[in-house]
Amino acid sequence: MNQPSIPNVGALFQAAQQEGSLSAGAMQALNVVDIGAQIQNALGVSADDVSASEVVLVTLLIDDSGSIRFAGNAEAVRQGHNRVLDSLNASKQKDGILVHNRYLNGHILYPYCPLSQAVQMDKVNYNPNLGTPLYDETLVVLGTVLAKAQEFADHGVPTRTVTLIVTDGDDQSSQNGTCRKVATVVKDMLKQENHIIAAMGVDDGQTDFRLIFKSMGILDEWILTPNSDPKEIRRAFEVFSQSAVRASQSAAQFTQATVGGFGTP
Repeated sequence: MNQPSIPNVGALFQAAQQEGSLSAGAMQALNVVDIGAQIQNALGVSADDVSASEVVLVTLLIDDSGSIRFAGNAEAVRQGHNRVLDSLNASKQKDGILVHNRYLNGHILYPYCPLSQAVQMDKVNYNPNLGTPLYDETLVVLGTVLAKAQEFADHGVPTRTVTLIVTDGDDQSSQNGTCRKVATVVKDMLKQENHIIAAMGVDDGQTDFRLIFKSMGILDEWILTPNSDPKEIRRAFEVFSQSAVRASQSAAQFTQATVGGFGTP
């Protein structure tokens, strides 16, 4: 895809602010050195090249810290991610779904793309051995979601988004991000009623993930806390898969899922 066809991130944020979907506080939280370049690299396929009349963005922020590997959960995370892709591919609305995977330490496995172009996680492209900049990278990924949604809005295409943040530890290495900054952005997004932001905290025996995610503005009904066990992790990804598929079916189904969270039947 030619880079010139991808709008400038700053212009997208300015448009969102002018339309009232992004507050001054959220703009300030996203005003971090280099964040624009990080977001730009993840925008992927241009809205001009997507023919769907409405679009669903499914975004995955996957922890690639060393603790995932040390706990023996790397393969379960790979399988869980791949199950999400398989479930979305089986959806009747798959042609209107774009997916994006970013690792917690900044590596982009694939920018926004059709499901047919998404890359499965394997032992070569996912070897968790880094730190946990949870707040920094959550800001980047939420900024990416906002920018991509605004790009489609500028083209008159209705867009809904479903985002999953996966970690097995609390923030250890963020340089600029804080839970308060993340919460400011999350609050703005949830006000728009076209965003679902979910989180999965793999129990490490000491971290209160519900407390952490709530401090980031994430609603309790969209928080999963599986045990540090491969079977439990795969099951949690399956729960998210079902929710993402359901939310992608229609605007009405999305609204129902938003209200009910992971508990929606």
